[in-house]
Formats: sequence, C-alpha cells, structure tokens
Amino acid sequence: MSEIPSNKPYLIRALHQWCSDNGFTPFMAVFVDSTVEVPMEFVKKDEIVLNLSTEACHQLQLENDYISFQARFGGVPRKILVPVTHVLAIYARENGQGMSFPFDPSEVKNAVPEKSELSETISTKPSFLKIVK
Repeated sequence: MSEIPSNKPYLIRALHQWCSDNGFTPFMAVFVDSTVEVPMEFVKKDEIVLNLSTEACHQLQLENDYISFQARFGGVPRKILVPVTHVLAIYARENGQGMSFPFDPSEVKNAVPEKSELSETISTKPSFLKIVK
C-alpha cells in the first residue's frame, strides 16, 4: 500500500481561503533553514511570519510541496519559496484563529551536503606530500 499524502497543504489552502473569504489577513509562520527562500534580515530565531493576503503577495502558488509568491520587503520585490514541511502555522492576523502544525525535524530535508566517499578516502589516507624548503 502506498503512503497517504499529507493533508497539510490542503489545510493551508482551506485556511487561506477562509481568511480571505471573511476579510481577514492570512499570516503564515515558517521555520527557516537553507531550503527556505525568504529575506534573511527579517528572520528571528529561525522563524519568519509572512503576510499571504492578496494585497501583500503576487503570483501566490499554494502547491502540495511548496508555497511561492512575490512580495515587497522594504519596498524591494523579493521571491519567496517555502517548503510546505516548514510551515508552522497559518492564522488570521485579526483574531489569531487558524491552525498550527506539529513540526517534525525528520520531515525537513536539510541542504547540508553529505560527505562524499571521495572526501572520506582523501582525508583518511596518509599524506605522501613532503615539505620542501
């Protein structure tokens, strides 16, 4: 039996729609690491809160794997790309109603490169180089 897909992207889309339909401003809290594209100068304690309203973001794509859009930060247009696994919460700014999601670090695909077999081989072999003066 195949693995059941996550319901998280569907819940994010539903809450975004609920906020928009009721005149609320949808905010999204995000865990930030190297796989997230956001203005790093606005990140505090590995988190950022993003405004997902139609006034604040353009070309919003709420996909199953990623959320992407363009927004202005300090008047400068920036491209935002957030893996759905990194969404901590989505809620209405005006009343705080929404949903938080359990954060599972094992879901996070860190972009830290693995040691290659070549580098391990090179680092474990004794050096044949000599210092020449």
